[in-house]
Amino acid sequence: CYRENILKTAKALVEDTKLLVSGAASSQDKLAQAAQSSANTITQLAEVVKLGAASLGSDDPETQVVLINAIKDVAKALSDLIGATKGAASKPADDPSMYQLKGAAKVMVTNVTSLLKTVKAVEDEATRGTRALEATIEYIKQELTVFQSSEVPEKSSSPEESIRMTKGITMATAKAVAAGNSCRQEDVIATANLSRKAVADMLTACKQASYHSDVSEEVRERALRFGTECTLGYLELLEHVLLV
Repeated sequence: CYRENILKTAKALVEDTKLLVSGAASSQDKLAQAAQSSANTITQLAEVVKLGAASLGSDDPETQVVLINAIKDVAKALSDLIGATKGAASKPADDPSMYQLKGAAKVMVTNVTSLLKTVKAVEDEATRGTRALEATIEYIKQELTVFQSSEVPEKSSSPEESIRMTKGITMATAKAVAAGNSCRQEDVIATANLSRKAVADMLTACKQASYHSDVSEEVRERALRFGTECTLGYLELLEHVLLV
């Protein structure tokens, strides 16, 4: 029942995405309507996904987290897409903002597809761990793209904060190795959830610290490079766990 509702609402959201993209080239009224429609649809989708997660029961919290993370990714992608649409409104087809819009739309569709795959996998206990890991790998790749962009973070933080966040990577690495050895679905799902948070926190802290007022351009470049290398190395580890 929940799966059908999620599928139906997700399809409506994909249609809203198309209207948003086409709305950038049309009137402000049409753009506003498309934005409002997508906001209503994502609210409905979040509700049915939450109901679906609740139906799993409290004895499987890690899988509930996987579902909630999937809808959070869709909501974030939609927010980015609406922002990109506003930036591209009334601009010529070859304007850089149009390329950003197409990129945001692609991420949006990727995340909706990922949500639907996750919903399907939840019904099959044998594939839950694999799907959770695949979704986490995709999420980390998207976070790395944001990290590597030229966008300056809204706030800076101390280098100490960045160092503190690397401890999460160490813990997640140990968990990933253990999951690779045990191959138990619940261990793999827990690894996926922990990895997602650990890497995202590290990337945020690293970028914020690299823009601290005391940091030179050379040190900033090194910090950003090492943040990227750390993430790529961790992705490689998760790919190995997935293979196992």
